[in-house]
Amino acid sequence: MTTIELGQENFMATVMEQGITIVDFWAEWCGPCRMFAPIFEEASNLHPDIRFAKVDTEAEQQLAGEANISSIPTLMAFREGVLLFNQAGALPAEALEQLIAAIRAVDMDHVRAEIAKENEKAKP
Repeated sequence: MTTIELGQENFMATVMEQGITIVDFWAEWCGPCRMFAPIFEEASNLHPDIRFAKVDTEAEQQLAGEANISSIPTLMAFREGVLLFNQAGALPAEALEQLIAAIRAVDMDHVRAEIAKENEKAKP
């Protein structure tokens, strides 16, 4: 599967979709970003059931700011709209595969219950 480009207009709608979305925040001038790009692309080919997306932080500065991106590359993984992973730094292929396996294994019913519990605590 090819990676998709995300911007301000389609970011939220994409990460809120059912299933897994993995987002790479990158920039053309970033050496580690360029080194990670083929690893990310290969993973998208190996896992066609997952949405792999890229955000060009130079073109999407407002979105990068809203996502609190302070270092690139930054990788975020969402499942059913819930952010499960957020880390700066390029991952080797094996680590990306381990991340994908871990995201697949998450019990989303448990995650949603924990979110509901936290939301209840936050109510005045």
